[in-house]
Amino acid sequence: MPLYRRYSLPLLILMLLFLFILMAAHPQSSLNAGLRGLAIWWDVLFPSLFPFFVISELLLGFGIVHFIGALLDPLMQPLFRVPGCGGFVAAVSCASGYPIGAKLTAKLWEQKWITRIEGERLVAFTTSSDPIFLIGAVSVGFFHQPEIAAVLGAAHYGGVLIIGLLMRFHGSRSGNAVTHGKRPQSATTPAGHTGQPTPTSLTVAPNAKSDTSSVQQRGRLRQAIYAMHTARLEDGRPFGELLRQAIASSLRLIIVVGGLVVFFCVILEALTNSGLMSGLRLLTASLLSACGLPPTLTDSIVGGIFEVTLGAQAAGEATGAALPFKVAAAAFVLSWGGLSVHAQVASILNTTNLRYLPFLLARAAHGIISALLALVLWRPLMGQGSSPVFSPIHDITWSPGFSSTVLWQSLLFLTCLLIAMLCLSWLSAGTSRLFARLRRASRQ
Repeated sequence: MPLYRRYSLPLLILMLLFLFILMAAHPQSSLNAGLRGLAIWWDVLFPSLFPFFVISELLLGFGIVHFIGALLDPLMQPLFRVPGCGGFVAAVSCASGYPIGAKLTAKLWEQKWITRIEGERLVAFTTSSDPIFLIGAVSVGFFHQPEIAAVLGAAHYGGVLIIGLLMRFHGSRSGNAVTHGKRPQSATTPAGHTGQPTPTSLTVAPNAKSDTSSVQQRGRLRQAIYAMHTARLEDGRPFGELLRQAIASSLRLIIVVGGLVVFFCVILEALTNSGLMSGLRLLTASLLSACGLPPTLTDSIVGGIFEVTLGAQAAGEATGAALPFKVAAAAFVLSWGGLSVHAQVASILNTTNLRYLPFLLARAAHGIISALLALVLWRPLMGQGSSPVFSPIHDITWSPGFSSTVLWQSLLFLTCLLIAMLCLSWLSAGTSRLFARLRRASRQ
């Protein structure tokens, strides 16, 4: 048994006992923290997310997501080095948010559609926030400025694209030949959603090849329409039943979201009472100041490390920081995902042989890339106007010690880092191919 699995359960029990003692020692503050989390859920998250959850379930039931996934099929292999069925996972995860991408990836691995390396690539860039939460909860609910959704969306999903392009170099090409069994042959996105109200029920029809072979010579748009029609036929629920199940599924999901918000509010309050959070906040504030960023964003970064909603709300309520910096902090939080999402993804990956470390590194890189993209894209997307919200990035008064030189140095550092990662990836792949050729030559 691996060492981390041997000691993970005792450590988890000790952590829970420690948190229980802290909550028992400060019951009033724990109660107030829970009430704050409940207020966030009831006042912002429930009215802004629940209607969109229902609509997304209806769109999934009508096969719209399958239509988009079929259109994305030709792009997955040349761009991201994953099979065409990854287009379905990308479409569903973009519509539903984390951790749907990890669940669908695990399902593809179980059904032998992808290898371990391909699964790690896929789950790394398909774990993203859904546009419903990004627009409804963050832009409207927390920032009260719907116009920033363009910057947030471009930064977040642009980071998704960059992470996907970088993860294509994860693993050697020879490792792709080591499959997780015999991969089924398929031409299009696997059909799914056989009567289930959630997008996690990805199933592959046994006759997928025979059903799709007749449309191989048709145009891509006609194949996508065929996939949407097939998904709707396999779903088979009338509109009334589809609406009822969509509401029931959305209620369960929104309650889970509220429970996570309340839980992590109480946990953060307990850690604050213990004094452990003060050191983390001091370290974060020092790092932000060293980079020329407003230290008032500390609560957003620290809260976002644990839970997405808390970090995004703290970014919207931060004082003494310019709006572009607050949006950049929110972009970092959305891309990192929070430990709550990491815990869900780790539990899903634990049922497969997919490793968690590539996912962790991808989330950290996605957070940094999205934050930088939010700053870079602010002026092109927001434009210039009379309101400070629409001021160009170099005309905004930032925190003391900030200069445009710091921004360009950060961009230069990121560019050099990405180039170095690409060079190392190419060097690793070339070395692997060289050793493979030497082994073949020695055998001959």
